[in-house]
Amino acid sequence: MSELRFVHLGFGDDAVEYQAAWDEQRRVHTARFAGEIPDTCLLLEHPPVYTAGRRTEDSERPLDGTPVIDVDRGGKITWHGPGQLVGYPIMQLPRPVDVVAHVRRLEEALIRTCAEFGVETTRVEGRSGVWVLGDPVEQRPAFGGLSLDFDPRLHDDEFDPRLSGPEYAPSNAGQRREDRKLAAIGIRVAKGVTMHGFALNVNPDNTWFDRIVPCGIRDAGVASLANELGRDVSIAEVLPVVERHLREVLENADLRPREVEGETGLDAGREPGREPEPAPAPTA
Repeated sequence: MSELRFVHLGFGDDAVEYQAAWDEQRRVHTARFAGEIPDTCLLLEHPPVYTAGRRTEDSERPLDGTPVIDVDRGGKITWHGPGQLVGYPIMQLPRPVDVVAHVRRLEEALIRTCAEFGVETTRVEGRSGVWVLGDPVEQRPAFGGLSLDFDPRLHDDEFDPRLSGPEYAPSNAGQRREDRKLAAIGIRVAKGVTMHGFALNVNPDNTWFDRIVPCGIRDAGVASLANELGRDVSIAEVLPVVERHLREVLENADLRPREVEGETGLDAGREPGREPEPAPAPTA
């Protein structure tokens, strides 16, 4: 695989508005498809913004009417903002594209990054991204005097954590010792070139996630490196570590086309010029 180029678009006071970054993604995507530039990863922070993937349901959006930008990636709704390192790797993949393999590579780079800071993370089957695993259910603290055996999130399809106070807020998942997502991944592949990418929670205000159902998941929450370590962690501290592990994983990847059985040429029903995308994991 060719060398991966990193471009810093803006951090802190120079954080990049989401629409401007999306426009830049499309410009870089076009140049990469044309072979004018090498694989490129855009790294940045955003001002506070909610973005919704194509599978987002109305019941997962902010109740107060806070604006949400609908985007063309997979997955559901999430938040971006200060203290969160966002990366958009724009890369040429062999066809037929293996989207899942690309997601797994991004997860691996972020798992290695977290490990270097002393935070053990992993994958959760059926849920993309990088996770801190919680305690076994029987060892978790009870809230409100109720046993977790009666947790309404597990038995009530209409339960809304946004209306149920801090006991069920995604930002408090660490206090509840539940599974919590430290990095989200949502991508799109067009013409064999990837777009969108990952968001690593370094030191954000995670209460922003309490206004939505993050990634459509009601029985888990969100985490950050700072909260897990119990100390301040800066984007500047994490940035070179993320770059190093992305380079190690992505540049050394043995890229292979997705195996397709019994097909020749274009997949049946595929629009010419577009790559198929597998059913996204139920996260953003």
